[in-house]
Formats: sequence, structure tokens, C-alpha cells
Amino acid sequence: MLLDPESDASSAVANGGVSTVVPRRVTRMPVIDLFAGAGGLSIGATDAGCEVRACVELDAVACRTLRANRTYHGAVLEADVAAITGLDLREAARLAPGDPLIVVGGAPCQPFSKAAYWTEEGEESRYRRARAAGISMERPAAPTEARPDARRTLVEEFWRLIFESNADGFVFENVPSIKHPRNRPVLDGFRHAAEAVGYEVTQVTANAAEYGVAQTRERVFLLGAKHGKPTAPAPTHTLKGEVGRKPVVTAGEALEDFDRPQFFEPEELIIGRWAEHLRTVPPGSNYKAHTAWAGHPNPSFVTETRFWNFLLKLSPDRPSWTIAASPGPWTGPFHWANRRLRTVEMAALQGFPEGYDLIGGRRDKVRQLGNAVPPPLARHMVEAVLAIVDR
Repeated sequence: MLLDPESDASSAVANGGVSTVVPRRVTRMPVIDLFAGAGGLSIGATDAGCEVRACVELDAVACRTLRANRTYHGAVLEADVAAITGLDLREAARLAPGDPLIVVGGAPCQPFSKAAYWTEEGEESRYRRARAAGISMERPAAPTEARPDARRTLVEEFWRLIFESNADGFVFENVPSIKHPRNRPVLDGFRHAAEAVGYEVTQVTANAAEYGVAQTRERVFLLGAKHGKPTAPAPTHTLKGEVGRKPVVTAGEALEDFDRPQFFEPEELIIGRWAEHLRTVPPGSNYKAHTAWAGHPNPSFVTETRFWNFLLKLSPDRPSWTIAASPGPWTGPFHWANRRLRTVEMAALQGFPEGYDLIGGRRDKVRQLGNAVPPPLARHMVEAVLAIVDR
């Protein structure tokens, strides 16, 4: 159990002439959040009972969001992680070299995302266009070699700061495709480096909907601690009817308070080429509702010629699909009321606390939310590390 760092380690209390050592009041476990973004991991850590002493984020708008919600985030360092040291982190967090510490964070996921598989040479796009035109073409294989991207090295910087700051534990987060063969060396390299210096590491692939988030967002975590192996947190909600778990939170439940005039955003209105098509897509479906495969009498599309989230519409009876950070104009999920999601609705689907202040225009807010870790999911992961570190 942690002692208050601003007090003596203990106090002596007279007890019949015998001096008894009584611990001072306990304080919360210090946490530093790297690549903090909109602060999802920090919120989760706070909800887990920790105290986030400092956040590091390079994006100026995201830093403004963090500062607007300082209760969750402590000192905000607008800096490149590659330009700071572990000592810098401890100084910003007001921690002495021996004070306990958990470091959390998720390096930028874009170099590891599925979208990156098909944007390098354009082969997948050409295949889809050919298929739509009725031209026979063999589907290209997914790339196996990693494309050069400076952001890939930020995972190494994350590990460097864990090591230099002498953290007692860590939570690392990224997209599931970091496990893809061409990305796997980055993930494995991080894990092996941590294990080589004494950390015990647990890898978890988690679906946010199974932890009380109204979104089927899957993420990979590495949970590390020096003096024991973190246990993967057990899911609390069920997508498949498992006994002993709560039902998943549906999009309808998460958004029921936001379909009111005061939450209206001009950008939510749908106009343009596919507006009528979207209007006639049933809730829970996508562009395939307008294909011969779905029995449409006048099909506009051929199945598998568009990405799955084209004209994708939420069902109020199921969790949302993953909220994208940079959606195209016809990329879902859209609201079942035939409009774009409001930013407060995206925040609710991510599990952000009500009233959390996101700074910037709509595009800034969508980007911050789409890149965030759902706070309830983050809380469970931090709790797993905290159980080992603070005992």
C-alpha cells in the first residue's frame, strides 16, 4: 500500500509505553500517460483509483482538451516523446526516483491499422473497381513487408521511457493488426525488451463491448509489472450470451439522452449523392442493402465492391461498430435516424464521462474520439496492473 509522499513514512503512537508504527494516510498510485490524445487512458486510470500526474501529447488541440479536463490529467506536456527522458517524466509528475509509477499509453496506430494494408500500392482499390465493372481480376494478397513510417519507432520510444523512468508497471495499447505478420516484430520486440529486464508481461486482445462500452472496438494491450504477472481482466458483459455476465450496452441505450434539439450539429445533416440510399438502408445494415445479394429490385451496388462501413447504419439494439478517427463523407456508422453521429454521441459510444470537454471543431473532436481508448476498457486494464504493483 502506498504512503503519502508528502508525509513521513510512518508515525509512532504510544500504546502502553510501546511505540507502534502506524502508516500515514495512503495516496493514489501515480500514473503518467504517453501519447495521451483525448485522454481515454487517463480517465480509465483515474476511475481505477490512480492519480494521473502528467500527460504527454504532441498535438496542440488534444493538449487543449487535456488541459480543459485537468482533473483527469495533471500536468500536460505538449512535447514529442522522442525528445524527453524518463527523468523529465518524473520531474513533471513530481516524483522522486524511487517513487512508484505506472506508465500508460498507446503509440499512434496508423502504421499498424488494417487500412494501411491497402493504401500502399492501390491494389485492393483496383481490384474492387474491376469487380464492380465486371472485369475478372485475382484479388491481391495483403502486403507482408512493413512500409517505412517514422511513427513505427514510437513504440520503441514508449518502451525507452518506461525503462528510463523505472516504472513499476505499464499498460500499452494498440490496434489488433499490430499482431499482423508484418507488424508483429514491433509488438514482440517491445515485449521481449520488457521481459529481458524483469517485467512480467500479459498480452490481452479485448473487445470494448465486453467491458461495458457500447461499441465493438477491439484493441490489443500489453500489461506489464515488475513483481508479478498481471492477470488478464475477465469480461463483464457478453456478446454471445455467456452465463454470469451482463448484457452488452446497446447503441440505443448509450444514445437515448442525445436525440434532443440542444445537441444538434449542422454537420450531422446528410445531403449529396448517396443521401437517399442511406435513408433506405435498414438499421444495422450497409450498402449491401442495395445489392442483388440482398434482393433489391434495382441494385445500385455489387457486394464486396465497397468497404464494409460504406453507408453503414447503427442498430439501436446492438453496440456500435468502431468509431473512425477520419471517416469519409459516406463512411459510417451513421445514426439510425439517417444522420451523422453527433460528437457527444461518439463520446458516449466511447464511454467518455458526461460533460467531458472536447476542444476544437467537429473534425478535431471526431479525430480525438476516434483515436481514443474507451475509458471503461482502460480502467479494467489499469486495474489489472495496479493489482500487482500496489500490493
